[in-house]
Amino acid sequence: MARTVRGARILITGAASGMGRLYAERAVLEGAKSVILWDVDKASLDEVATVLRQVAEKGTAVYTYAVDLAELGAIAQAAHRVRRHAGDPDIIINNAGIVRGALFWEHDNGDDTRKIMQVNALAPMYVTREFLPGMIADAYRAKRIVNIASAAGLLSNPRMSVYAASKWAMIGWSDSLRLELQREDHSNVKVTTIAPSYIDTGMFEGARGPLLTPIMKPDYVVDRVWDAMLAGRPMLMLPKSVGLAKALKGILPTRAWDAIAGPVFGVYSSMDDFVGRR
Repeated sequence: MARTVRGARILITGAASGMGRLYAERAVLEGAKSVILWDVDKASLDEVATVLRQVAEKGTAVYTYAVDLAELGAIAQAAHRVRRHAGDPDIIINNAGIVRGALFWEHDNGDDTRKIMQVNALAPMYVTREFLPGMIADAYRAKRIVNIASAAGLLSNPRMSVYAASKWAMIGWSDSLRLELQREDHSNVKVTTIAPSYIDTGMFEGARGPLLTPIMKPDYVVDRVWDAMLAGRPMLMLPKSVGLAKALKGILPTRAWDAIAGPVFGVYSSMDDFVGRR
């Protein structure tokens, strides 16, 4: 793939705020053929689209679709409209996600557990499944699938049990999909799994970055994700200390890792003061 997304069609979920909005802005500034924005918040989505259309180069189309990813049937309906109006995307950024910082038994099975799993784990699969056949069929054009997971999908953490479960599922599916495409010689489609620690967007307001793992600035993360996507890199862990922690957890006995992750690195207390986006 080229060093920019110029001329590409890009679909971004969770595009009305936070990182999703920043990915959309980056795509517009680089001259994408079209940006296809999905979000449950229609008012914010329309506001973002208005701003993007003002700064977009001539020829960059902005499409908006109000989609509740917790309603899995809505994904197929929205995908049909995308194919009809904008065409199959060249790049999918599965960015949408929700979190509730709570003990497992404080989650409500209907409002919390099911919705978190549907939005964070199942929706990216459904979205990708809708468009993947078209991406595979267009074998002479580079395609990208970017799945925004979390360091919580690599490292267990109190007060994140359901969120962590959803991101573990996403990472397992995402990297397995990468291998399947590679094995079946669909080399035009590259899958990149992103596993960041806390980002300063408000989604994890109140969370504390563990030792050697500062809360990251959004622009820094966008730059790194963009580079990894264009290069077709299999996985990106941010910051580097996430990879170090993953390696230590894999080497050390569980109790030894607990003794380091908790009192030393502060991983297990990082969500104690979580309040989230207000």
